[in-house]
Amino acid sequence: MTASAPTILMPLPHRDFDPSEVALTWRLLRAHGYEVHFATPDGRCGHGDPLMLSGRGLDLWGAVPLLRRLKLMGLILRANGEARAAYAALERDPRFLQPLRYDALDAADYDGLILPGGHWSRGMRAYLEDATLQRCVARCFARNLPVGAICHGVVLAARSVTADGAHSVLHGRRTVALTWAMENKAWQLMRFGGRFWDAAYYRTYEEQAGEPAGYRGVQAEVTRALASPADFVDVPARAAHRFRKTSGLFRDTAADTRAAWVVRDGNYVSARWPGDVHLFAQTFIAIVGADQAARSARPLRQNDSH
Repeated sequence: MTASAPTILMPLPHRDFDPSEVALTWRLLRAHGYEVHFATPDGRCGHGDPLMLSGRGLDLWGAVPLLRRLKLMGLILRANGEARAAYAALERDPRFLQPLRYDALDAADYDGLILPGGHWSRGMRAYLEDATLQRCVARCFARNLPVGAICHGVVLAARSVTADGAHSVLHGRRTVALTWAMENKAWQLMRFGGRFWDAAYYRTYEEQAGEPAGYRGVQAEVTRALASPADFVDVPARAAHRFRKTSGLFRDTAADTRAAWVVRDGNYVSARWPGDVHLFAQTFIAIVGADQAARSARPLRQNDSH
């Protein structure tokens, strides 16, 4: 697409997307002058995961009407103040309020694609399983557009296949996604210390009888789509600030990205969870900038060769 400012597509489910991954990425893209277009299955406005916004319902007493407003674990697990403020601003954005339909999307109209995540199966499964959206994602990869995928958004990319149907678009690429260590930790926290009556809240898909633990987890599914298990690139054992990156206790900020872990492979960047979102968005912006510069220079090189 030729435009004065890059235009980025961010498809969303009807409900339950992660508010931090969507709103903070949107805010950072807009701060760089980018246009951000949203899309949902039927063109109705989407809604972020209410538990991640309020924190209500994440504590042991979260099912008790008179007590659910009291938050302890909910204050820790919900989106932080910066993300909640960004989400409040997002709810005033006309393009967010009036998204496009999945079936109206054309990869040729965009300069980049962001695939955010979320985990609550009520809304996320429909997003991850939508064949129309998967075809759009595949076309974006085929055009070598800058693509950023975070958390369960990487699952959507993994399920999007090449035009010949031979492989996932991630086959032959290096990536990261929500790791089983992080997903399992959150699941166990809900089972034994929080939302025990709905312990699968953090599991979009649960294992079937006979399947090993984690088989339906994000890391395992994404890894099965790759050319090699080694292409799933988790934080190395000797990485600087490894505890900060892997404990789940720290989130990055615009000024301090030590807690973040992202993986870049050409025009594709991936990340694990909301705690990576600033470095994720910064890296995506750098990719878009380089891609725009390369596309602008290409006709000049062609003319110079005549």
